[in-house]
Formats: sequence, C-alpha cells, structure tokens
Amino acid sequence: MKKTQLIMVWFLPIIVIGGLFNAWLGYLVVAMMAFFLALSFFKARYWCWNLCPRGAFLDIVIARFSVNKPLPKVMAKQWFRWIIFILFMGFVILRIVRTGGNLLMIGSVFVGMCIFTTVISIILGGFTKHRGWCVICPMGFLQEKIGKTRKQDALKNYILRGIYRLGSFFSSILMFGKK
Repeated sequence: MKKTQLIMVWFLPIIVIGGLFNAWLGYLVVAMMAFFLALSFFKARYWCWNLCPRGAFLDIVIARFSVNKPLPKVMAKQWFRWIIFILFMGFVILRIVRTGGNLLMIGSVFVGMCIFTTVISIILGGFTKHRGWCVICPMGFLQEKIGKTRKQDALKNYILRGIYRLGSFFSSILMFGKK
C-alpha cells in the first residue's frame, strides 16, 4: 500500500456518501478527471496505480475478502473495453444533456456515476481479483490510449488546450456568484 493511497482513499466516501447530500461534490470527480487526463500524457496510467481513490479502496478494503479469481478473458479484450467505454461515455453524456444545463444536476450525474461504478467495482472485486474493475475502467482505458499517443505532440497540445478550457469554464461557473 502506498502513502498516496492512504490519503486518496478518503475521496471515495466523500464523493459517494457526501455526494448523496451535496451534489456539488460531483465536481471533485470532474477535477480528478481533468487532472488524470492531463497526467496521462506524461505517465499513462500513473493515476490508476497511485492516486485513484477507487483503486486505493480496492487495494485497502476489497483485497481483504476478494476470492482472487481471474477475470473472464473477454473483459481484457480491446473490443470489449471499447464497448464499455462507449456505453459509459454515452450514458454520462445523455444524463448531462437531460439536466438541461442545471449545474447542481450535472454534479449529481458525476456523483451517480461514481456510486454506480463503485458498486460494480465492489462486485467485480469480490468475485474476481480485487482490482477487476481496473481492467475495464473507462477512464483507465482512456488514460492508456492517451499514454500511447504521447509522441503525437499535436494531439497532446490539442487535448491539453481542451482540458485547460474545460477547467477555465468550470472555474468561471464556480466564481460566477462570488462578487
């Protein structure tokens, strides 16, 4: 267990439990996503194995009662991981669109996503290897793909600019009411 995991593991219950009472905590998920996507250009899946709150939870808690059986081989196949990624992203985008732009509801989408994926990770971790979820995690898959393209500077700069703009957008929204 890494020292960083002992710190990061606390973000999971803050978002999963606290998010039930305060949907604004969903924006912690957005901030983490922006951070790990930017980091993945330089360190691929470094976030997953060192900083991911769910990964830390799986290592610290679920590893104690996991049956440690291998995942079905189909789950490690690229085509299966693409299907999971596309379904996951489609589901999140659909839910965000259905909020009608309500910022609190958008936060609740990310809290709900975190709860849903945490439940799946606990089930997978209990019946397979404790980090079974990490094999099919859509964000880990995305980090892996970005990490493999790190030699493509044009793409890297384009995506980093997009992440910066996204961060600027959310910070302007958060500062909107504070004058």
